[in-house]
Amino acid sequence: MALETPQYEVVTIHDGFEIRHYSEMIIATTSVNSDYRSSASSGFRRIANYIFGGNDKEMKIAMTAPVVTDCPSEGLETYNISFVMPREHSMKDLPKANTSKVSIKKEALGEVAVMAFGGRASESRSKAFQKKFVKLLQLNNIETQGGFMVAQFNAPYVPPIFRKNELMVRIK
Repeated sequence: MALETPQYEVVTIHDGFEIRHYSEMIIATTSVNSDYRSSASSGFRRIANYIFGGNDKEMKIAMTAPVVTDCPSEGLETYNISFVMPREHSMKDLPKANTSKVSIKKEALGEVAVMAFGGRASESRSKAFQKKFVKLLQLNNIETQGGFMVAQFNAPYVPPIFRKNELMVRIK
């Protein structure tokens, strides 16, 4: 069963990455002050609780992909974790979370550079791919703005060989 993913248009394709323009979306998001692995796990559980009925309407909301987390980097102590809400929902019909730690808001990513990678999106692998991605962006004279994000598309039980992940960063 394929999960709904955010809508985007491919602007340009480069060797090893592409530039996309994302449509505005609604996200459920939370921030966790811990290390990358603990933050991703705790943040995922918070938002999963929200979509599985932990909200003021006890409404179940379909799971989408990817789960987006701030990419680990030196000195980062708080991580943002987000789920994109299904397109069928609006800000008006989405319920309020039962916890103040989960917020619902509109997100306009705009133009984003994206590099795909397989396997687990562990802290060490995410950092290693981010270094490669930074070099590719520099070689192509593409300026970024804001931090890198890790988008994970698969459930935790999917074997690494079949996993799909992306690194994303807004561009100027």
